[in-house]
Amino acid sequence: MRKPTHAEKLYLDFDSFFASAEQQLNSALRDRPVAVVPLDSPHTSVIAASRQAKPYGIKTGTSVREAREKCPDIVFVSARPDVYVKLHNRILETIERCVPIAAVRSIDEVACHLLESEARQAQALAVRIKRVLRDEIGPVLTCSIGISLNELLAKIAAEMDKPDGFVLLDHEDLPGRLFDLELRDLPGISKGMEARLDQAGIVDIKGLWSLAPKHARAIWNSVEGERFVSALHGYAIEKPETVKRMFGHGRNLPADWRAPEKVLQCARLLTLSAARRLRRSHYRAAAMSYTVGVRRDNRVTLEGQFRPARDDRSFLDCLNNLHQKMVEAGEMRNISSVTVVLHDLSAEQEGTHDLFDTGESVKQRAQWESVSDLIDKIRVRHGSKALSLGSTQGPGDYIGSKIAFGRIPEPEDF
Repeated sequence: MRKPTHAEKLYLDFDSFFASAEQQLNSALRDRPVAVVPLDSPHTSVIAASRQAKPYGIKTGTSVREAREKCPDIVFVSARPDVYVKLHNRILETIERCVPIAAVRSIDEVACHLLESEARQAQALAVRIKRVLRDEIGPVLTCSIGISLNELLAKIAAEMDKPDGFVLLDHEDLPGRLFDLELRDLPGISKGMEARLDQAGIVDIKGLWSLAPKHARAIWNSVEGERFVSALHGYAIEKPETVKRMFGHGRNLPADWRAPEKVLQCARLLTLSAARRLRRSHYRAAAMSYTVGVRRDNRVTLEGQFRPARDDRSFLDCLNNLHQKMVEAGEMRNISSVTVVLHDLSAEQEGTHDLFDTGESVKQRAQWESVSDLIDKIRVRHGSKALSLGSTQGPGDYIGSKIAFGRIPEPEDF
């Protein structure tokens, strides 16, 4: 395991990205408490709060009703994922003029690898990146930058001086500067992991720093624990490539979209969006999960299986069957959310024929694959409303194109 001799990673994290983006693009929102919500509904929750809203206790997950009670003057803005993605791409081009981007971690976070000469001028580099972003993108959309020996420490550093901050963590800063933090301040330490650490007698950063890597592996029940503690000590830990295991989308449903036929209509749109992503990534799927959620976190999931497929008709046929089973089982009452996931993936070229397939069924599947490909091309060329199997109307905009952690929609998703 290698221990770098100098800071090798820069982590850039934008401050309150969605809300700041709206304030940057609309000057009337600047210096006002702003909350971005997924759809225009009094029954939804905040997905991003501006820095002016946070002092009121408004944060991600705060209900619209609670946010309005805490801050009567708050402005709610419906999320515009397509606008944020375009802005994100402009930001990447701007950062690349200062330093090459090694990895895009989310819509508002990037990691960069530094040369030794760049590390020696760490603060000057951070100032230059901030200046170029301000000149090219605007003054409202600020970022915090951390520079350190590896990506974990650089990410921790970026969180230490928000908003619009800069922190350098080098060998001489460890572990002392970490001791002012709480366990939950570290990326990767969730509430559940904090409870596990507590059961093992680890209640603060000092205890975590003293933890042997093998003991960390046992607490995490994974090699990730060993990697985490080693990275905390400044060792260079490279993340293994993630293997794609599924394509899926979910949606919270407003009150007027909770009837069974409306739930199915939304699920169809989610399925079609997941299928387009699957085809762009050159996979087939052989299974589908259909989940409906009711209040108090109760969920019901049904699974369907089929021969490896990549066409819309195969997925929609499976969805219709699963939905009908849900209705017959009496599960379609008080539905508040719906999720569709395509999984059991294989490479597109690995599609095999069932021994009992007839020549006609093989021909029909090939035809439906061609139809699905054609619809994808028409949507890209003429817009998302140009052609679709069934209605394109859903509960709000951006069905299936939500920005999720670690996944940024492609232009074809909109």
